[in-house]
Amino acid sequence: MTHIAAPQAPPAASSGKAMTAPAASSGKAITLQFNNNNLLPLLLGDHDRHLVRIEQALGVRLSCRGNRVAIAGDASRVDVAQEMLRGLWRRLERGESVGQPEIEAAIRMSDAENDPRLPLSDTPAIRTRRGVVGARSPGQVNYMEALASHEMVFGVGPAGTGKTYLAVAQAVAMLQAGKVERIVLSRPAVEAGERLGFLPGDLKEKIDPYLRPLYDALHDMMPADQVTRRMTNGEIEVAPLAFMRGRTLAHCYAILDEAQNTTAMQMKMFLTRMGEGTRMVITGDLSQVDLPNGVRSGLRDALDTVEGIQGIGVVRFEQRDVVRHPLVARIVGAYDQREAAQSEARRERERPQASE
Repeated sequence: MTHIAAPQAPPAASSGKAMTAPAASSGKAITLQFNNNNLLPLLLGDHDRHLVRIEQALGVRLSCRGNRVAIAGDASRVDVAQEMLRGLWRRLERGESVGQPEIEAAIRMSDAENDPRLPLSDTPAIRTRRGVVGARSPGQVNYMEALASHEMVFGVGPAGTGKTYLAVAQAVAMLQAGKVERIVLSRPAVEAGERLGFLPGDLKEKIDPYLRPLYDALHDMMPADQVTRRMTNGEIEVAPLAFMRGRTLAHCYAILDEAQNTTAMQMKMFLTRMGEGTRMVITGDLSQVDLPNGVRSGLRDALDTVEGIQGIGVVRFEQRDVVRHPLVARIVGAYDQREAAQSEARRERERPQASE
């Protein structure tokens, strides 16, 4: 079985072990040896592009000669790079893939100050019959732990952080394991100022576009024919929020997506549908509220009201948790900075009035 040799006192170069070389007082240099030449190209990437990306992200120097990878730089960053390469290597040994998404995930997970469990090791995973869904950011680690341990979870944060995808994965895993009898997926039918009445088609055709992201996540978790069969026999239900009124949701996994577009009364209605043996997940992004001006988001109202109640978990995602294209994280950051600047400007304008 192949392995990554642990760093030790500098041995002879022919010993086949990892070596620690002398470095500057604040620096460090080590060499890792990988004993499977079939897996090594997968770790390095085409033209060593995985190493190049890790270099850019961590500020270390990486070089490969034969089956050895040398790491040099600041001691703390060298240790992070070493653990990152080890974690990625263990994935390859288990037969899992290592591509650009996994490299980006490892980089996000390498922030030891935010989570001491370094990249892709000792982190939670959701297991469906289609495969294992693992955490790709520190926020996802906290979210997946909350999904496993709380009966009701709020996932709040920017687009692209995996809030809905991971909730659907957990729902499918629990359905397939027989821990719940059905899945209920819901969204408020409010999007970017559009009105359902002006859209073509019957009620189902009007509503389906709003629910499409939930269908997409389902099809990632199970074969299309199984999704269709389970929807036909009622094990999976996808419906707009208005259809929840008057019901009791028992022994099911209920997900309310885009919850920032609920009103306070709608949110209270949904939360109080919870019956025996039910898990609930509420996801939303408070920076993308499409409600009319002056209408307070039901998601914000619920967080102000129920956060801290025993049995309810709240996970807030940040810009660093965005797992879509790297540009998405930078776009989210730009909007956050502008909003912060505008908020500060408003506070400055209000200060003289408050003092008068």
